Amino acid sequence: MNRQNGAQRPYDVVLFGATGFVGTLTAEYLAAHAPAGFRWAVAGRNRTKLEQLRERLTAIDPRCADLPLLRADADDAHALRELAESAHVVATTVGPYVWYGEQLVAVCAEAGTDYADLTGEAEFVDRMYLEHDARARETGARLVHACGFDSVPHDLGVYFTVRQLPPDVPLSIDGFVRSNAAFSGGTFASALIAMGRGPRMLRAARERRLHEPRLVARRARAPLGAPHFSTQTGTWALPLPTLDPRIVERSARALARYGPDFRYRHFASVRHLPMALGGTAAMGALLGAAQVPAARSWLMDRYEPGEGPDAERRGRSWFAVRFVGEGGGRRVFTEVSGGDPGYDESAKMLAESALCLALDELPATSGQVTTAVAMGDALLGRLRAAGLRFRVAATR
Repeated sequence: MNRQNGAQRPYDVVLFGATGFVGTLTAEYLAAHAPAGFRWAVAGRNRTKLEQLRERLTAIDPRCADLPLLRADADDAHALRELAESAHVVATTVGPYVWYGEQLVAVCAEAGTDYADLTGEAEFVDRMYLEHDARARETGARLVHACGFDSVPHDLGVYFTVRQLPPDVPLSIDGFVRSNAAFSGGTFASALIAMGRGPRMLRAARERRLHEPRLVARRARAPLGAPHFSTQTGTWALPLPTLDPRIVERSARALARYGPDFRYRHFASVRHLPMALGGTAAMGALLGAAQVPAARSWLMDRYEPGEGPDAERRGRSWFAVRFVGEGGGRRVFTEVSGGDPGYDESAKMLAESALCLALDELPATSGQVTTAVAMGDALLGRLRAAGLRFRVAATR
């Protein structure tokens, strides 16, 4: 029931949470880059803020003077249902998703509406699979989580790397992430909440494994690697237990091009040993504090949701993910890189994902799917045209 194969709806895309920090950046990107004739709307819970946003967008593109404003709250099932039924695609920036996200996923799955978000919360993604994947498959909805820095550069970066390696052979790929970016209150809150829900996250992951179809005659894995010095990158590699490797593994399970036996490992790349040790200690302390409700609340109060680094700070930010892939006697080094990962580039990735779902010819998929599975070459092409760099650094 999306635009490619379903009934006409008033909007191609509705952006929910448009007045938040990343939501505003996403709306500005759409105002600047949406094609002529594109039908979109912004949605949120505060009408006054939506009107202020529309004025800001009109300065970018005068056509936005008539941009529809839709009022909806994350816990208002009726308003969310109307929102989902009015659009071919709903993109949302409203998190933490484990608190505020499920109602919107549910109504999109029911309405056959494509859905895209920015979550990096593994528990939320697993729960949405368990609760709503089956219905989305029935209605034709594509539920595409992690359409920002979590996890587009890693998912599409591995997809790009696999294409440089021989088919039908075992493949192993390691990803090494570097960045100098700052974070917002919303991102920090989501991370702390996820850290404090460890048992729930593990329980959701175990239940998902019981329900996922088993691979036949193929294997796809994303084991947690060990800390080590990487001779391929000349840096210390620290394992990152984030959502990203899970997303890559699910793409590998779904796409036969990843070969009969696929393995991916995910690391932070740190140049100097003292920094690696200090970062590990700080992360351990943060993880411990997140288990104590009072400490978690105190930390969350240090950063206000809806606030983030200013344009000057974001302008100095960058990210690079280096991939080392091996298979069939061939080794390839690739890289995905761009500007500020958590905000400017995440807004770009979410906006281009929504445009891709709404407008492009895509594989016939439904249910909970990854960016590589749902959009693959089409999204890769869009992001390269939008300024993200996917390149082959070297081959051997």
